[in-house]
Amino acid sequence: MSRIYVKTPQPPPSFEEAKNTRQKVRAAGMDPNYWYPAEWDHALKPGEVQEVVFWKRSIALFRGEDGQVRAIENRCAHRQLKLTTGHVDGCNVVCPYHGWAYDGEGRVVDIPHSLFGRKFPKFKVPSVPTQVKHGIIWIFPGDPEKAEARSIPDIPELEGPDAWHTIPVDGTWTAHHSMIIDNVSDFTHAYLHRRFRPFVDAELLHFETRGDTVELEYDTKVGTGRFSGLFVDRKSIDTNHMKLAYEYPYQRSNTDDQIKHWLFVRPIDERTTRSFFLFYFKQFTVPFTSVRLPRVVMDGFLKAAKHLTVQPLLAEDGVAVEAEQEGWESYWDAPLAELNPVVKAFQDLTIRKWEEYLASKGVTKLKTKAEASAKASV
Repeated sequence: MSRIYVKTPQPPPSFEEAKNTRQKVRAAGMDPNYWYPAEWDHALKPGEVQEVVFWKRSIALFRGEDGQVRAIENRCAHRQLKLTTGHVDGCNVVCPYHGWAYDGEGRVVDIPHSLFGRKFPKFKVPSVPTQVKHGIIWIFPGDPEKAEARSIPDIPELEGPDAWHTIPVDGTWTAHHSMIIDNVSDFTHAYLHRRFRPFVDAELLHFETRGDTVELEYDTKVGTGRFSGLFVDRKSIDTNHMKLAYEYPYQRSNTDDQIKHWLFVRPIDERTTRSFFLFYFKQFTVPFTSVRLPRVVMDGFLKAAKHLTVQPLLAEDGVAVEAEQEGWESYWDAPLAELNPVVKAFQDLTIRKWEEYLASKGVTKLKTKAEASAKASV
């Protein structure tokens, strides 16, 4: 006799309480000892400060008058106000309460009121390493000493005079980061995009996990939509094969060396994620011909494609993953019903990396709330 599952009043289990793969992955964080996207470089002007959250940790990202980007923990050491409620003065960020100013290292460099006879204090909040690459400001929210050992993926196609044409897109969705990673490499959801037809008839050829990367390949027809199909000359350009990878914590794809993309996610909390997409294209053709579009025309075309196709397409994904998050929170104890083996491979990798991070922090035995409560009552 089958069980009827109804909405449960209890929230989903924590990572420590999870009993299966799906419950674990939907509660897992991401290892902070990697570079994560904070904001587009052009979106932070000199003299501006913005709040950036990584897994519930608030960071003040600001650009000084010298054009350099800096990031420190988003709190004043004095009364713990968010520094993003203040302003940038020169190359420092200033708390609005008492005017304490902080430099890019998180050090208090100015206190514009009486020190009550004391020496200038050496107050400090943690700083966060930053760098700019691919038009994105990146932060390293983990151990700063490990920042140099980690690298942001190189994308040689975006460099030099013959750089490929790019469509940068981002979105903040009310969904766990693992749902978004699942979405972008699970091509069984072509039905969702039947209006735009970015890919159809996908057949998974194989997949395998190598270290911290899951690699997979699909045979699938790309560029068959009413709009994209006008510019992809499928007679002379083969776009029927796609290679993808979840290269923790990033995701990428390559369609026959003609169309590529990277996805960089920043987990904000257990149910919110900001995603940065970089789609880049080698060349498109004049509709109904095999003539390549000139670069200036190509740039204009991609701007139109971003608004007419790419953003609406990703909006469909956003609606889907947000609905999935809502469904997960209501039916988290329902039976697993996943068919695509790639999804489980992604989830296993996310879980393993989170367990490794917790172990590195000394969390060697995961305890349930019941166990913790029992211990506290002794």
